[in-house]
Amino acid sequence: MNGTVPRARRIGFLLFDGITALDVIGPMEAFACACAASGQPGYDLVTLGSSAREVVAESGITLRPHHALARCPPLDSLIVPGGRGLREPETNSTICAWIKSRAGAVRRIASVCTGIYGLAPTGLLDGRKVTTHWRFAPDVARRYPALQVDANALFLKDGPFYTSAGITAGIDLSLALIEEDLGHQAALRVARELVVSMKRPGGQE
Repeated sequence: MNGTVPRARRIGFLLFDGITALDVIGPMEAFACACAASGQPGYDLVTLGSSAREVVAESGITLRPHHALARCPPLDSLIVPGGRGLREPETNSTICAWIKSRAGAVRRIASVCTGIYGLAPTGLLDGRKVTTHWRFAPDVARRYPALQVDANALFLKDGPFYTSAGITAGIDLSLALIEEDLGHQAALRVARELVVSMKRPGGQE
């Protein structure tokens, strides 16, 4: 050991008007908890918006981006939350174009719930196994027939892409990412701190 401090992995969370707040807040809390539990700077968490202005979630909560997309720093991982705002044509086209332009420089990209609508139009998921909220799975399969949609899975990994089921399943996905990065014990400590199952039995059904 040379005594150097491990460098934090920077994770970006996209924000937009009409976001489902828990899709971003749940995973952010899990990653933040991983840092607190380990006592190491495991993650550097940043929020990203199309501009620097606050966004308003579906619930009315306001969220402020750390960076505008045009000034986004290098990322290790990108999380794409869901929400009805992502299905608005202008927002969708802006986010999809940005994701496509940055995908080659990001180690992994994950969508939570209907965040898949921000990934599917890019073509990056074509031919891959994906999941989303069970209620939206038929629509995703119809709109994007190149995707292999599993409506029952809580989360799936296919290459550098991860997709999760609805809302709270973003925490399940985050625990899997933490386990991948920091090990089983670190993820287990986070699950205990959040009072959630490390791995929930069954699927969405």
